[in-house]
Amino acid sequence: MSKMTSSASNIYQLDGRVPIMKAIPVGLQLIVMFVTNLTPVAIIAAAGGLSQEETSVLLQNAMLIAGLATLVQLYPIWKIGSRRPLVMGISFKFVPVLYTIAEVYGYPTALGAVLVGGIFEGVLGLFAKYWRKIVSPIVSASVVTVVGLSLFAESARSFGGGHEADFGSAQNWIVGAVTLVVCLAWFCFAKGYLKHLFVLAGLVVGYIIALCMGKVDLSVVFSDGFIALPKFLPYVPEFHIEAIIPVCIIYLVSAAETIGDTTAMAVVGLHRDVQDKEVSGALACGGFFSSVSALMGCSPVTSLSENTGLITMTGVFNRFTIMTGAVCMILAGFFPPLGNFFTSIPEPVLGGCTVVLFGIIFALGLTMLVKAGLNQRNILIMALSMAIGVGFTSMDLMGLWSIFPEIVCSVFSADPVPLVFVTAIILNLVLPKNMEQEKIEE
Repeated sequence: MSKMTSSASNIYQLDGRVPIMKAIPVGLQLIVMFVTNLTPVAIIAAAGGLSQEETSVLLQNAMLIAGLATLVQLYPIWKIGSRRPLVMGISFKFVPVLYTIAEVYGYPTALGAVLVGGIFEGVLGLFAKYWRKIVSPIVSASVVTVVGLSLFAESARSFGGGHEADFGSAQNWIVGAVTLVVCLAWFCFAKGYLKHLFVLAGLVVGYIIALCMGKVDLSVVFSDGFIALPKFLPYVPEFHIEAIIPVCIIYLVSAAETIGDTTAMAVVGLHRDVQDKEVSGALACGGFFSSVSALMGCSPVTSLSENTGLITMTGVFNRFTIMTGAVCMILAGFFPPLGNFFTSIPEPVLGGCTVVLFGIIFALGLTMLVKAGLNQRNILIMALSMAIGVGFTSMDLMGLWSIFPEIVCSVFSADPVPLVFVTAIILNLVLPKNMEQEKIEE
């Protein structure tokens, strides 16, 4: 049997050998998605009273952890890792609850809750084959759809300038719009391998325009020296049951998203249903590396749905190619200038690059619905779970949850994903399996 040759066409195969110079540019696009997920670290650190210097150390650690977690997802250790191109990053889902914990109990208590919750998710993942059947294809389709829907506002916020003072300014509109147009034009008109670099093309053009407009401060790139070792255990975790319980609940929500991403990855890349061992490995990796992240002073890590959108657009399912992006994130953890450069990318550039990807995630959820079957039962599950999940979490309806305990409000009142997940599971368990047949018999 002849050995597999290295070819750019192998970029569509899970284990194909791809020339390193072809793999790196595609892998670099992952950094664009990851950079947006550094924000939760800064928000929670601010709530805990950490200084800018302390936060910079945590951002460096976050890149290292995300890179290592992605690497293990690609190339598993024991039962930890899915062996699928799942990209890991800091999760936004934990921001509300960890912000409150850090503000009330202190930052070390938030880390203690992350540490225990990560072990909880990791162990849950190892035993996934015993409970995963309750997360049926229609439940996964509902979760993926609402994840895409919930990300629309995030891309719009970045497009307008994020949390900067000039949010919605003409400059931000120009940078975001040009970045988006370049991404679309590149994807439409580039040929062959170059088509896969549409995000990188938009990033480069958008970054240059933002630089010319004075929206990029290059002085911060070399402000922390050239080499710095990540700091292990910068804060000793503290443990309070009042903090651990709500964080563990959010871990269940994060697990639902990971299951959705893993399922979508199997559907898109392998054209089949997801396997128990893939779900188990993905959850175990996310959980245990979240605990490692806590030991490095950072928030939990989870799979990035943006990666699913990128793979759907490009068809690039190759583990080696994704691995080059993971290595770049790991290097950013040791070389501050590299990390500082990525974090200097203006929000409108990121918004222009990701707005299409988030729409693709939503469309992928609808595709998964079709694959699960457009029968009355499945349509009812998705329709009702989406109506409740999205409708009951509208920002102008926050008072709707006023009769519930604070822990319930923190989980369900502001984010549609947990409510869609729980509602879809309940409906899937209680609705008759043969609704159409019963109707015919009547």
